[in-house]
Amino acid sequence: MTGHALLSGVVVGGTGGVWRVRTEHGDTIEASLRGRLKKSNAGRRADGSLRRDTVLSASKTSKLAVGDDVLLEEGERGGGWAIAEILPRRSKLARRVPGGGQGERIVAANVDQVVVMFAAAKPEPHRRMLDRFLVIAESNELTPRIVINKVDLVGDDAARERFNVYERIGYAVHYTSVKDGRALDELRSVFSGRRSVVTGPSGVGKSSLLNALFPGSNLRVGAISESVNKGRHTTVGAAMLPLLTEADGYVIDTPGLREIGLWSVPAAELDRCFPEIRGLRDQCRFADCRHMAEPDCAVTNAVRGGTIDAERYDSYVKLLSELAEER
Repeated sequence: MTGHALLSGVVVGGTGGVWRVRTEHGDTIEASLRGRLKKSNAGRRADGSLRRDTVLSASKTSKLAVGDDVLLEEGERGGGWAIAEILPRRSKLARRVPGGGQGERIVAANVDQVVVMFAAAKPEPHRRMLDRFLVIAESNELTPRIVINKVDLVGDDAARERFNVYERIGYAVHYTSVKDGRALDELRSVFSGRRSVVTGPSGVGKSSLLNALFPGSNLRVGAISESVNKGRHTTVGAAMLPLLTEADGYVIDTPGLREIGLWSVPAAELDRCFPEIRGLRDQCRFADCRHMAEPDCAVTNAVRGGTIDAERYDSYVKLLSELAEER
């Protein structure tokens, strides 16, 4: 280091050589990633401070991701800004390296929650798709929330009848409407001060809802070109959008999140991504029970007894089949 004062910030976008960083002062600057100044998170003390004997080469350091908290250093004689340190991550949204490779690819770092938005109608909601989104959040040990928008089109009772199974499982479900302002005050507090991955099918009103919650943000969620996601093994792009101020929180837009095939959840771990199945898996006769046709399976017994929703179980079976085909 040159001894210059370091400026803190959060990575909000970019790839490879140039990254956009929102600084502690609220402005956004471009910065390069200084390879020899990367610091391994493993080289930090318990309090998060850096051990100065842990400078590693770029090949041994975790790759930078949207959402990473960083320290910036300004080059001498107006040489521009460089990312000098990557601070420890508290969480991550990651997928396995595609093509059978080892390791993982970080899509977003320091995520507080995954907010899955569907519409009560127009477009017609498909619960199996919703289950896919929830599996991705669960596999990353991130808290998912469900937002059912456009409730004014069907009414509260009809919307709750269709989605109350998720409330029974334990998920937080919010029933909202931009048109009549339903539940917006409650939902605003869900986003405030948090870094939220917002996802869901197109046409459900993600941008309209977020702009109604935070007027002036002018968010265009989903505006990242879909071209970056063509092809099975293409890197999934992400961008982090501030909700007015850092205190209001951030929205992380991740195109391609629905493609569970890209995430390669191990088939043997899929049952852990369904909370109602996860709670029964240790009660099965066999430790490696797939919850299909095995005898004395606590999960299939619960499905027959009505304590596990049959449609949710069908989602599990379909996903298990798809993951088995990927092997």
